[in-house]
Amino acid sequence: MKKILIIADGILAKHFLERVMDSSSSDNCYDIVTYREKTMPSKKLDNFTFYNFDPTSYEKLSPMLGRDYYQIMIVVAMKIDAVGAYNIIRSINGEVQIVLLDRWNLEIDDHRLEILDSRDVLSSRFVDFLPNMPVIAQNVGLGTGEIMEIRVPIGSSYVYRHLASIVQKKWRISGVYRANSLILPRPTLMIQPNDVLLVVGDPIVLQSVYRSIKKELGQFPAPFGSSIYCLIDMLHMSSSGIDKLINDVLLLHSNISSTNLHVKIINPTYSSTFEKLKSYQNRHINIEIEYRNRDINSIMQSDINEKDIGLVVVSNDFFAEHIALLHSFKLPIFKTGLYGFSSLKDGVVLSNNSEDIEKESAVIFDISAQLDLNVKLYNFNPDNTSERNSLAEHFDNLSKLFNQKVEIIDTKRNPLLKLRDKDDFLQFVPFNDKIASSSIFSVFSTDMERLHFKLSHSYQLFIPVQA
Repeated sequence: MKKILIIADGILAKHFLERVMDSSSSDNCYDIVTYREKTMPSKKLDNFTFYNFDPTSYEKLSPMLGRDYYQIMIVVAMKIDAVGAYNIIRSINGEVQIVLLDRWNLEIDDHRLEILDSRDVLSSRFVDFLPNMPVIAQNVGLGTGEIMEIRVPIGSSYVYRHLASIVQKKWRISGVYRANSLILPRPTLMIQPNDVLLVVGDPIVLQSVYRSIKKELGQFPAPFGSSIYCLIDMLHMSSSGIDKLINDVLLLHSNISSTNLHVKIINPTYSSTFEKLKSYQNRHINIEIEYRNRDINSIMQSDINEKDIGLVVVSNDFFAEHIALLHSFKLPIFKTGLYGFSSLKDGVVLSNNSEDIEKESAVIFDISAQLDLNVKLYNFNPDNTSERNSLAEHFDNLSKLFNQKVEIIDTKRNPLLKLRDKDDFLQFVPFNDKIASSSIFSVFSTDMERLHFKLSHSYQLFIPVQA
């Protein structure tokens, strides 16, 4: 998460802040300094903090400059404010990048300063409307952002993925630029670092796609959401079961990049356990108590629709009883095990379906890195050697890309027989339709995903797979 300071004043600054909020995600944290009420946007987001004082005051601005800002932007209406704020910043920090909107033809020799001339920006936009003039890509079509170029960074989860393995709903990759050449898309084309993707689709969806491609490891539960959700039914759970579940979810929340933890208590019973649960309430942990007699389906569906939930944490019993409901959320489900969160050492991958595993591989590497787990891929697919090798190659490429070791274990013996006696791993499972529709006859299956219940004593992360 990058910290950015914006010094803002005037109607243009207000419009700028509103645009930033409309396109913002949890990637950045913004500190906004204004000193006139009219500059303040009408809405407020959690990752925006507002300060009201004169930015040309050294005594007031200097304390903020001790923070580790990735970038500082100056968008003000008066020249004296722009120059004054810039001079204070540079007197304290000579290295931070500054972007300044210039309306006064300023001449400042500073290689760490980016000056945007408002006249040049406005005139270039007007030129786009002249006939027989070349139009830049961002203004092609409707001009609403339905066409976009995205450069794929080295650490992106999209690198080394075939186009066929990328779910493209309401958007499409229309072309790939590599080494100054255009490559037309085909299912087997693999994305390389620094490729430029030409994407077309719904503007809102493309904003999400852009953030997803640009993100590197350490973002989970994004892009599914920013927060964790946990439901506690005090009527049907023992005190020890509640203590274990809440302890696991608190440890998980403290070890991954979740913004908030939402704990919903239903069927409350007044006890020491209830008082303990209420005591966890703080700025980032929200304890909500449901006193009305509502069914679990409507409670969870309502909460997930209203909150930015990216991960749901449940007990093994709750998962088994409500598997179809949990599958309908299309969110990762973290199912707790028997031996305690702190016992986890390895992240284990078992699957007969290399396509589903490829789709969720970025999540596997992300959460394994955040939880400091060793990734182990059990290569068990004796009926299809080429598919097995393809999946192993995919994980080997990702291990080099993310600088994270992967142990690929080739075995002719069913790995479930070995793992059922272990208690220190987190199993990654594709949460697809066949798991949601499992029946008692699954015990006779040879499919690794259908046999997930064989390791129900272990911690498991069920990752949704798009059809």
